[in-house]
Amino acid sequence: MNKKAQFNEKINHEINPLTAKAKRIFDLVFTLLALALTLPLFPFIALAIKIDSRGPVFFKQMRIGRAMPDRSVIFYMLKFRSMQSNAESETGAVWAKKQDVRITAVGHFLRKTRLDELPQFFNVLAGDMSLIGPRPERPGFYQKLENAIPYFAERTYGVTPGITGLAQVNQGYDTCIDDVRSKVSFDHSYALSLASPISWIKMDIYIVFRTLLVMVTGRGQ
Repeated sequence: MNKKAQFNEKINHEINPLTAKAKRIFDLVFTLLALALTLPLFPFIALAIKIDSRGPVFFKQMRIGRAMPDRSVIFYMLKFRSMQSNAESETGAVWAKKQDVRITAVGHFLRKTRLDELPQFFNVLAGDMSLIGPRPERPGFYQKLENAIPYFAERTYGVTPGITGLAQVNQGYDTCIDDVRSKVSFDHSYALSLASPISWIKMDIYIVFRTLLVMVTGRGQ
């Protein structure tokens, strides 16, 4: 069996071609609008980060993106730095915890309001991410999660990862494998909504409003 056939066997959802095109147009239009609204905040956020702690303003981290028949996309995800510089220099890749001492004072606010995610709009413009989709995982966790959680890898087959998504608005940040395990069903549910333009529009509108609610109420972590 060739690689493409193996890939198709694993997929348990089908993305409507019209939905895929509309979703990309939606990403580009609303990302440009969002950048026009939020770019004025960038200098103030940058200044707050520099005053609060030493280190760069931006933080980039390797992530695994959309899976395709012959490869998976690897890219660097951008964020405003919310932790101390070199926070994982001694521990390696670890999940952030509640009351994590590595998170700076400004970083705590940025994570609560999800403002640390704003630079990812540039990832969306580059096509590495979508506004809405499953959260891209770090290579350091990927193999462990794939071995521990059934259908974990399939969640991004043909689906571009997003800044926000159904799992994020229903659960929040991951702190352990159990958190990721419960998110997988949300990610597959979102992928199923891409089967038709109508179900996709309904789902994305729901996620957008839930995301705004999280930002306004400071329910991020």
